[in-house]
Amino acid sequence: MSQWRGRFPYNEIISLLDVNRPFNLAESTSQDLTVGELLALPGLEDIRDLKLGYGRSAGLPALRQAIADGCDVPAEWVLTTQGTALGLFLLAFETCRAGDEAVLVTPCFPPSRDSLLGAGVTVREVKLSFENSYRLDLERIEACLTPKTRLVSIASPQNPSGVRASRFEIEALLALIERSSPDALLFVDETYREASYGDDPTVQSVAGLDPRIVTGASVSKALGAPGLRTGWLTVPDAGLRARLTVAKLNTVISGSVLDETLATALLRNRARVLEPRQRLLGDALATLSSWCQAERGRIEWVKPDAGALCCLRLRAEVFDDAAVSRFWALLPDHDLQLASGQWFGEAQRVFRLGFGYLPPAKLQPALAALSSSLDAALR
Repeated sequence: MSQWRGRFPYNEIISLLDVNRPFNLAESTSQDLTVGELLALPGLEDIRDLKLGYGRSAGLPALRQAIADGCDVPAEWVLTTQGTALGLFLLAFETCRAGDEAVLVTPCFPPSRDSLLGAGVTVREVKLSFENSYRLDLERIEACLTPKTRLVSIASPQNPSGVRASRFEIEALLALIERSSPDALLFVDETYREASYGDDPTVQSVAGLDPRIVTGASVSKALGAPGLRTGWLTVPDAGLRARLTVAKLNTVISGSVLDETLATALLRNRARVLEPRQRLLGDALATLSSWCQAERGRIEWVKPDAGALCCLRLRAEVFDDAAVSRFWALLPDHDLQLASGQWFGEAQRVFRLGFGYLPPAKLQPALAALSSSLDAALR
């Protein structure tokens, strides 16, 4: 059984997330979309006439269609959720029972683990390594698969690293599951999929690749609208989809009709919204890459494939444990906020850096403040 409970610094996370420091390099979204930008999109001209009654538990039909269009799957496969987080919990409780097993690839978004633990599942963790650039370790995953496995959970691109699994890796993983765990589903969290860089093409969703795949995503990250609290699951199996819909009905009844109406317009206009954001992400990644090159004697990093996030590590030959502790203690003095690797099941000397949330004019000063923090930690 996983020992995540007791290791997870909940109080630290809550206190840090409540702080709004000028140099927020902890946030993994792109810049926040404004209400004005959203209301200027086509399709919301009659928003004042929207009736604020209950919505449908499966989700607004127009929203499900917009999601399906982006994933290239039938609209009936889609179940809307309050962010990807609710989808994680619904999926864990409907696919697993106490005594079942799940294979979880880490480091990961913390609710990916907590939802499984809450369902009473035995979690077999496959921890990917910084040294191997967080690539999927298919041999270690295979070693954890058993006939009792009901769910294999990965993210692509990953949180916190932004590393993406290739289609070949996904297909190889499906073959392993078929051989060793024929009753298991593969969950792929695609929350950061559309957060590509510059002119890089957006990789196609794996939602329609195989009926054993369930995907999850939201409008929170690439589109910059976490305040809409709108996410989804794509679920090919009709029986599981029905159970998940009832589970949603019994927890939150439905999504907000206002949020789902706004999210529909956002997704119908995704190309218009994503294009400038992808350009900004490309420029920000280039700025970060130059900074990492200049700081290569003190830090190392894994360059991401997509998403406004990546993993950096304080070099062990430069920062002993005491210096690592000083680094974290001194961040507030430099108005900096970072996401500790411990949030995701990594070492304290690893941190997630979000490079897409700050306006371009603030990113370079934030990185300069980070360099000053490194200086101070080594004094």
